[in-house]
Amino acid sequence: MSLTRRDFARKSAITGAGVALAGSVGALATAPNALASTDTESVGEESAHGHHGVGYGPLIADPDGLLALPAGFKYRVITYSGRTKLDSGEFTPSNHDGTSTFDGPRGTTLLVNNHELAGPRANWPHPVPLTEGLVYDPAAAGGCTVVEIRPGGHVAEWVGIAGTATNCAGGNTPWGTWLTCEETEDRAGTNGFTKDHGYVFEVDPADRRANRAPKPIKALGRYAHEAVVVDPKRGHLYLTEDASNPNGLLYRWTPPEDHCHGHGRLRGLADDAGTLQAFKCFDSGGRFVDDLSRATKIGTVYGVDWVDVPDRDAKTVSVRKQFAAGEVTRARKLEGMWWGDGGTYIVSSYARTESPVQHDGAVWFYDPKRRTLTLKVLLGVNPDPSVDGAFDGPDNITVSPYGGLVIAEDGEGVQHLFGATESGRTYPIARNELNIGTAEKPEYSEFTGVTFSPDGKTLFANIQTPGIMLAITGPWKRQKRG
Repeated sequence: MSLTRRDFARKSAITGAGVALAGSVGALATAPNALASTDTESVGEESAHGHHGVGYGPLIADPDGLLALPAGFKYRVITYSGRTKLDSGEFTPSNHDGTSTFDGPRGTTLLVNNHELAGPRANWPHPVPLTEGLVYDPAAAGGCTVVEIRPGGHVAEWVGIAGTATNCAGGNTPWGTWLTCEETEDRAGTNGFTKDHGYVFEVDPADRRANRAPKPIKALGRYAHEAVVVDPKRGHLYLTEDASNPNGLLYRWTPPEDHCHGHGRLRGLADDAGTLQAFKCFDSGGRFVDDLSRATKIGTVYGVDWVDVPDRDAKTVSVRKQFAAGEVTRARKLEGMWWGDGGTYIVSSYARTESPVQHDGAVWFYDPKRRTLTLKVLLGVNPDPSVDGAFDGPDNITVSPYGGLVIAEDGEGVQHLFGATESGRTYPIARNELNIGTAEKPEYSEFTGVTFSPDGKTLFANIQTPGIMLAITGPWKRQKRG
């Protein structure tokens, strides 16, 4: 049943412009330009060493020039492209991106790691190896590796899928697999590709046989996929699209009535199975909202309708271009998602001149029960990203077992992992100190793949370039609301 504009307007009038319909975590509220590391300055030395208040204190420069962390924290390099090797002898592929963790057998931790490699294989020194039986398109460089961390610390790595393109984010499933998303619309014949790309594929970290003969899940559409989450109660899949001209969309896939989720079930679907829809938002007055960037106040709540996608495989026209003005809502840089608190958190990494209003990042929460979308975090345009301070460009995201969110920064200049409490206080967790530029013009790669281990004791994250997976441990604590 759709939530109509009239229903939403009536409920909003009762609840005070809809603010009372916010998600269960409370508003991760901050004014524009307020998402900065000033919390570390205000909590002082007592917080840095005794861990009182919000966050873990100021970041301490790394003598090895890789990762700055608060006092009491440490990191370990798990994989490093061009240095560590797969079980088969090839080097770890480059350009680490979306990642998730899983409980493995005999006390191991398994991680599936995307490698965001676009275009021809010849462009990359360390593409994902074309492992026999695991290749979709032999001309493509991307894919996933599976990393196993055994008790005692031994690391093993092998290919989960190869021959895919621009594997950016993705998402885990309630049945213990990883959905890897291609952020491209390249067709066969482009870049020498032998098959169409722009699909979602399923990778099973615990069963190598299940990954053989990769098959795209065409029911989920062909477009510049970013991330995906599964509603464990209702069975819907939600997917983001990172695209422009025009801006991308948020999608919902509804499975067929006779479909039951589980291992291997998605790849067995017909190409047109279920219903793929794009979102359409309206405000508390029932007015259509053309772009999410128009929301400038934390706590803004929109009602959501869903509009059928005419041609999900984009045979002649890109999916996002199949809708006329007024039919769907758009947003720039729809990127990371994570399921938690009964709904999904959704990142809009930034908005510039291609959007009605500019910002340096927003996090929304979609509540499927109420069919509402609530603005939780909003970053104003960072005036000087080269200065360590304000955060910009949120990308991959995870819900923290210690409360609030942990966000990977993919902005300009300095790059951080940072946390946001349930009341909006923010704090730095790590800073990338690996300069891949020059002393005169420093450059720092984005963070990606932020995710906690199943027991919550280790935070994994990647530095995308050259491709480094890191495990961060320390005195984690429940974060106060502030």
